[in-house]
Parts: sequence; C-alpha cells; structure tokens
Amino acid sequence: MTRRILTQHALTGQWLTHALPLQELAYGPDLNGPGSLTGSLAPKLLSQNTTLVDPGTTLIYVEEDGRITWGGLVWDVRTAGQTLTLEAASWSSYLHHRHDLHGQLQGRGPYTGTDRCKVIRDMWTYAQSVADGNLGVLVDPTTSTSLVGTTTDPYKFDVWETPNLGERLDDLVSGDATPDYTCTTEWNPAKTGVIKRLRLGWPRLGARRTDISFTTGVNIIEDPEVQLAGDDYAQVVIATGAGDGSAKRRQTSAVRNGRLRLEHALDLPDIKANDVLAARAAAERSQREHLGTVEQITLRNTPAAPFGSWQVGDDVYTRVHNAWTSYTGWCRITGWTIRPDAPGGPQAVINLKPASIYQYGGI
Repeated sequence: MTRRILTQHALTGQWLTHALPLQELAYGPDLNGPGSLTGSLAPKLLSQNTTLVDPGTTLIYVEEDGRITWGGLVWDVRTAGQTLTLEAASWSSYLHHRHDLHGQLQGRGPYTGTDRCKVIRDMWTYAQSVADGNLGVLVDPTTSTSLVGTTTDPYKFDVWETPNLGERLDDLVSGDATPDYTCTTEWNPAKTGVIKRLRLGWPRLGARRTDISFTTGVNIIEDPEVQLAGDDYAQVVIATGAGDGSAKRRQTSAVRNGRLRLEHALDLPDIKANDVLAARAAAERSQREHLGTVEQITLRNTPAAPFGSWQVGDDVYTRVHNAWTSYTGWCRITGWTIRPDAPGGPQAVINLKPASIYQYGGI
C-alpha cells in the first residue's frame, strides 16, 4: 500500500507538503465524535517541514493508494527530547473552538419541535458564515423524526451564555433516539480538491454485517480486557441540568431488570432543555446497564474482516474466547485506530459497544 500524509492551509487552500514523513502514525474515525490522528517527526525531518508547526490552521490528510481515508485539523504540536509529536482531530472538533456570538445562530433559532439534523446544519452554516470561519465542511441533508424544543421549553442559543457549538453538537446526538454522525474526507472527482463531510445517519449509521466477523485466533490478536465493575453499573441514571435549588432541571432514566437497584447521578449544568437532558440520561443508562462487555479489540488485516471493509456504526458478530472469558454477540463499531507501522504488521484497534442481546460467560 502506498501511503502519504498531506498538509494544507485551512483558509487559503495552499498545499504545504505532499509527503509529510510522520512516524508512529495512528488515525481513525469515531461515532458521534471527530476521531483523531497522532504521529511524530524526527528533528532532521522537522527542519524540512517547518510550515507544519501552525496548529489551529493546518489541515492534515492520510491518503492510501490514491484515496483519502482521513482528514482533520492539527491542534497540538510539541517537542520532547529528540521527538516532535503531533495531534489532530477531524472536522467536528472545529465546533468546540467556536461559539454563538450573535444569539440564536444569528436568527435561525430558537427551535420548537425541530429536527435535530436541521439544528446541526444550522450550527455549521452559522459557524462557516463568519469571516475566516469557513472550513468548507458539507453536512448531509439527512432528516429525522428526532425533535428538539417545545413550545414551553424552546431549544435556544442565548447570546449571553456564549454557547459552545461543539458542546451543543454533542448534546444533539447524545441519546438513544437521536441522529448519529461521523466525519469523512475524500478527493473530489477531479482530485483537485478535498470534500470534507459530516455524515448524518437516521435512525443510525452503519448496518448489521453478516459478511465479516471478529474472532479470537482468526483476526483478533490480543486478549481484550473484559471488566466486571459493579462500581460503574447502574440501571437508574438521574441527570441534573441547569438551574438552582427546586428550579434545577432533572430527568431520570430507569429500568427494572431483576438486579439490585444501583443509581448514578449525572451532572450536566449547561443543559437547559428537558428533552436533551432526558436523552443524555437514557444514553448514560444504556452504557452503564451492561456488565462484561468487550469494549476494544486489536485486529490483523485478514479476509475475515479486511481493513476498510467496515464502517462506523456497523454491527459485527464478535467471538472472544480465552482462559478468562467466553463472549459471543453482536457489537457495534464506535470507532477505530489504524496503526500501519505496528510491530508485526498493520493493526486496527476497534472500539465496540453492545449492539443487541448478547451472551456472556466466564470469570
């Protein structure tokens, strides 16, 4: 495989380098997050690439066999001893550095019974309409039936609170019945420019895959950690939001499942909308009410699941068997990191969450 790292000025579009010699490269996307890239440069290579040291306005891409597979912004560059390390994150990370300075996204809000996908598009439109703020990100025209705001409790962007757009994006995709997103990057058809995209999925991104699988002894190369932590378990989550005393907003998500009742309090002081707060409580409960899940596996590139064959959000049948545990079930891919220079050959570290009813035994 031919791989190269390209960098570009975020505003002018000027190409800074077409073959940045990054070492210890690791990169990949996330579900409902930007994904990340890390790498390092030796001093002799840095002297040839000084334009890179401009975090916050340099774009970086990974191209493999002529196809861009990851893109984002360089956010952190630092030196330690004989090594310069670089950290980048994909397109949605930009919104965490932007705020609503006009109020209601310059007249687009407040929102009552509005599709969350529309609010997400409005945030990007607003952010990229301000001088020197156009990153060139396209947001999918996806629509959903997941609504935000009510007549008595509109979803607002009040200027005096200087709302952080990245935090608002996180809120809008945080629940069980909210849209999904991931960041993608590709060449345009003529390969003269780059298409930066926020992919929106409703009711979800990804699909149930019957053509690939993750299996110990086939493509899983390390025994994953399976943690049974009662301290982290809860089937009742009480989320509190904005306000003080009796005016403090509060939403509870709870199930009865034959286990001793365990509760978790989630403090989200910046959330004013009850429906958003309820969605966050439900999402937190969904994560906490499972014990013994496989959360991360390390793969080799094999025909059972070739690198590039899976997408963010896919459900893949996963079998983990070792001296301590036996796990079999559908797991949803929530992100991954490709390590092309790993010892013994390229590796993919896959992040997983339970996708459906699963079977667990052992320990």
